Amino acid sequence: MSSPAPRKRAAPGSPGFLRRSQPRYGEKAVKALLVIASLVSLLTTVGIVIALIPPVVAFFGKVSFGEFITGTDWSPLFEPPHFGVIPLVTATLVVTCIALLVAIPLGLGAAVYLSEYASRRVRSVFKPVLEVLAGIPTVVYGFFALKAITPFLQQIWPGNDPPQVFNALSAGFVMGIMIIPTIASLAEDSMTAVPRSLRDGAYALGSSRMQVSTKVVFPAALSGIVAAIVLGISRAIGETMIVAIAAGGRPNLTFNPLEGMQTMTAFIAAAGIGDLPTGSTGYQTIFAVGLLLFAITLVMNLISIRLVRRYREVYE
Repeated sequence: MSSPAPRKRAAPGSPGFLRRSQPRYGEKAVKALLVIASLVSLLTTVGIVIALIPPVVAFFGKVSFGEFITGTDWSPLFEPPHFGVIPLVTATLVVTCIALLVAIPLGLGAAVYLSEYASRRVRSVFKPVLEVLAGIPTVVYGFFALKAITPFLQQIWPGNDPPQVFNALSAGFVMGIMIIPTIASLAEDSMTAVPRSLRDGAYALGSSRMQVSTKVVFPAALSGIVAAIVLGISRAIGETMIVAIAAGGRPNLTFNPLEGMQTMTAFIAAAGIGDLPTGSTGYQTIFAVGLLLFAITLVMNLISIRLVRRYREVYE
């Protein structure tokens, strides 16, 4: 029995010739840039915490932590001073809830329309126009709420108790308009990423477009939708200029959106541009409120990550 002939090696330049891979310096450079970008984000977060901790420690060396968390009177710049942060937290939650009542229905409705109903031509026009709202300076939104929305609400309000000049309702309403593009754009991207085969299967079973949108596409994109809503909440909580201009600058422990109130970010802005002596207790309240705001946002982001992982759908 004859032995098989030895296999010939392919000549250089022929289709079967495999060259030794060359070092991909461009790919390594891109990878290095991505690592640097990640480190910058991480180091920025660490730097924020490091900058906040020393004045906060000094603040709580003078003020009881229990009084700060549970107190209902916030007047750190007056005599006698009171350091109960509850009025600021309550105002932040009231304005944020009003904003979400506006942004979530309109944002998700716009996302469903762009993803499932709009033609390609309409989507190419409507989506950029919608995202223009995200580029408007927030100070413009604040003056729009103060000079347009508040007078309009005062004119059409039934009864003898219209909204005050500074109120949480107009601030929350305009803030909701501001975060509509954030929710709509991210939710629409998540819905568009749902495989076409799921839609085709639902249509083959006789489902209507509304049924496909609400019972197939929406649940499949739920993780991205949750992330969009949480990002909108984080932006609403961290908004400054709208609430500083339209909601007022007086701490007020109330859940009535027709009254003026001061949020955590509005207090930080107002106290930060004042003439407080560095190292004073009033100056240190800025860092204490800032750290509380940072902690609230961090907890919300952790909850968001957990929800996204829980409802994430993976498709082949």
